[in-house]
Amino acid sequence: MNIPENLRYSRDHEWLLLDGDIATVGITDYAQKSLGDIVYVELPKIGEKFNAHEPCGSVESVKAISEIFTPITGEVIEINETLNDSPELVNTDPYGKAWMVKLKVQNPDEVNSLLTAAEYKEYLESTT
Repeated sequence: MNIPENLRYSRDHEWLLLDGDIATVGITDYAQKSLGDIVYVELPKIGEKFNAHEPCGSVESVKAISEIFTPITGEVIEINETLNDSPELVNTDPYGKAWMVKLKVQNPDEVNSLLTAAEYKEYLESTT
C-alpha cells in the first residue's frame, strides 16, 4: 500500500498536503482500494467553508457511496474538475492527478492533529 511520507492523514482516510496556507486534499490509496472502481466524484463549490472533519463531498464506486471529509478547517478555493470526466483517476493516481479540493487553511495548527505516514500505517494495521 502506498503511503507517501510527505503527507498527513486523517482516520477518515483522507490525505493532506500543506503548502503555506493552502491544503490539497484527496482520499488515500487504502480508501480507493476499499471502494473499488470509482464511477463518480461529487465535490463542494468554490467558496464553501468547512470545519475539520465535516463532509464536503462524496465518492461513488460500483460498491458504495462514501463521504469525503475535510481534514482541517478551511475555505474551498479550487476543486479538481478533471474528476468530473475522469473519476477513475482516483483509482490510478490518488495522491497525484486525483487530488480533490484545495482549501485556504483557517488554523494551520490543526495539521498537527493529523497522522504522519508512520502513524497512519499503524492505524491501518490496527483496524484491518
